[in-house]
Amino acid sequence: MPENKVSRRRHVGIACAAAVCSLLCAAVAQSLSATTSMESEKIDSILTSAGLKSTNIPGAAILVLKNGKTLLERGYGVTDLKFLNKIDQRTNFRLASFTKQFTAMAIMLLVHDGRLRYDEPLTEIFPDFPEYGKAITVRMLLNHTSGLQDYEDLMPKPDPNVSVEQVQIQDSGVLELLKHQSSTRFPPGSKWEYSNSGYVLLGVIVERVSRESFPDFLHDRIFSPLNMNNTIPNRAFGHTLENGTWKQTDRSLTSATLGDGGVYSSLEDLAKWDRALRNNTLLSPGEMRAALTPVNVPGVVEPDGTPAQYGFGWFLNPYKGHQRMWHYGETVGFRTAIQRFLNDDLTIIVLCNRADLNPSGLALQIADVYLRSQ
Repeated sequence: MPENKVSRRRHVGIACAAAVCSLLCAAVAQSLSATTSMESEKIDSILTSAGLKSTNIPGAAILVLKNGKTLLERGYGVTDLKFLNKIDQRTNFRLASFTKQFTAMAIMLLVHDGRLRYDEPLTEIFPDFPEYGKAITVRMLLNHTSGLQDYEDLMPKPDPNVSVEQVQIQDSGVLELLKHQSSTRFPPGSKWEYSNSGYVLLGVIVERVSRESFPDFLHDRIFSPLNMNNTIPNRAFGHTLENGTWKQTDRSLTSATLGDGGVYSSLEDLAKWDRALRNNTLLSPGEMRAALTPVNVPGVVEPDGTPAQYGFGWFLNPYKGHQRMWHYGETVGFRTAIQRFLNDDLTIIVLCNRADLNPSGLALQIADVYLRSQ
């Protein structure tokens, strides 16, 4: 979420989830005393093998929560290559698609308020939307069964002589692109296909129904009540390794959209988000059930193509027999992941400001250490 579209509240809102580390300043990141030396050694080996060290290059932040308590908090590397600020628990990372769980929660809060229905069609919310929107409901947007065209495929080819900031598409632009289409990729509700277009529209729906900006709604209904109040200036910048040299790659043509991936957050705040999910602070268990019920259509897969399950903003397929809700995020210069093992009361969050890491894989390797030790 670029600073040129960020209000003061957005600064607060964007800085929503959790960043990583536990105030680590020197050589190697320290584990907290709650983690045993044997577990610590295993995790050190996992992260060292991934190339993570506490040096002056882009890195990552890692958080492990068990029964609501912090077992492990580590930070590696720096937020940027100019000032070399160390990554810590308050460093905000662009969450990318990790954002979708917050967008889904915003929609669910509007349903809770009685201002929106899951089965409400697009044409009731946007009366000027094309005829094909009659068959697309809010529920289909949430669980990726709408069949909407991918807005990235619809965008005009950029002029290489114009800066990215000048040609970035925003939510209103995505809505306009979709209004100029006459059909969907498949009959709505008939199959599953991951859709950033759908989640951008959900962000616009939040604004249309609440009559607040999307950042303001997130601030007022999620971040402020949960005391998630880190601010955007304390943030990491995205980086990519090109020909052996780290380069700042922090913006793209699509990094100004909100509902599909615009939230920035820190580990400190994400721990509060996890606590709210554990305690059903924002919605009752009954109201959360809709988000945790897998959609029953063909085609649900993980990013690597393996079979999966999906609810509202969460993947739901189990891992080695352990019930979980999880998501990943991937955008220019950033990679993120959250893995929540429900019956084990275990949460692992990995946030990276470099594009060469696999945070979902790292989170599962870390999970193996704790799941085996129970």
